[in-house]
Amino acid sequence: MDKNRPETTLFLMQSLDGKISTGDVDVRDQEIDFPKIKGIKEGNYQYYDLLRKTDRDALISGRVLAKIGVNLREKADNNKDVNLIIIDRKPHLAKKGVIYLINSFKSIYIVTNNKNHPAFELTNEKEMNIIFYPNEINIVDLFVKLKQDFQIEKLSIQSGGTLNSQFLRKKLIDHISLVIAPCLIGGKDTPTSIDGIPPQTDDDLFNIKTLTLKKCEVLKHSYIYLYYDLINDTKIEED
Repeated sequence: MDKNRPETTLFLMQSLDGKISTGDVDVRDQEIDFPKIKGIKEGNYQYYDLLRKTDRDALISGRVLAKIGVNLREKADNNKDVNLIIIDRKPHLAKKGVIYLINSFKSIYIVTNNKNHPAFELTNEKEMNIIFYPNEINIVDLFVKLKQDFQIEKLSIQSGGTLNSQFLRKKLIDHISLVIAPCLIGGKDTPTSIDGIPPQTDDDLFNIKTLTLKKCEVLKHSYIYLYYDLINDTKIEED
C-alpha cells in the first residue's frame, strides 16, 4: 500500500451477476428498488449495518448522491463524525443538495473541474472545502492531497463502476468489502462493480487485479459477505 495516500476499502453491494444498480437509467437504483422487492428487502439492512462499521470517512460520486435524492432532501441527517469527499464533474449536485450535505456531515470536500459548480456559491461555509482541478481531475494527486493536506488516513469508497475502474487502474484500492444480494438483475448496460474500458491487449492484463480472501460470511436472508485484500502489483508469467 502507498503510504502517501489513505488506506482504502471499496464497499459494494451487488447482485449475484455483478450489477450494482437495478437498471441503466438514473431512476433505477439499489437503494430505491431493493426495499420494494420481496426476497431482497428482508436482508437489505445488513449492507448498511456493515457500512456503519467500516471506515468513517467516505468518498462517493455526485451522480450517486443525486440518484438517491440528496438534491430534494430538506432535513439534515446526523453524520457529524464523517468526512465526505464527493467527486462531481457535471455537476450532479444542486445548491440545495450541497447545503444538505454541509448540514449532515462533519466536513465535505467537493472535487470538481467545473468552475460553475454550485459549491462555489457556498465558500463561506466552514464545513465545506473545494478541491478544484482546472482540467481533468487527477485522482492520484487527489488521494495524496486527502492524506497530506486533510489528514484523512482511511477511506471507504462508495462510487459507481466507471470511477471504480479508474481507482483500480491507478492502484488506489487496498481492500474490497462486498455484500452479494440474492438476486439476478441482468442487462448488458446495467452498471457493474468495475466498468470502464475492457481489457483487450496483453498489456491490459496488468490491469487485472487478483484478490486474497480474508473473510466469508453467510448472512441472513440468503445474503453473502466477502472481504478481500487487493494485490495491486499484477505479475504475468510467460509460458
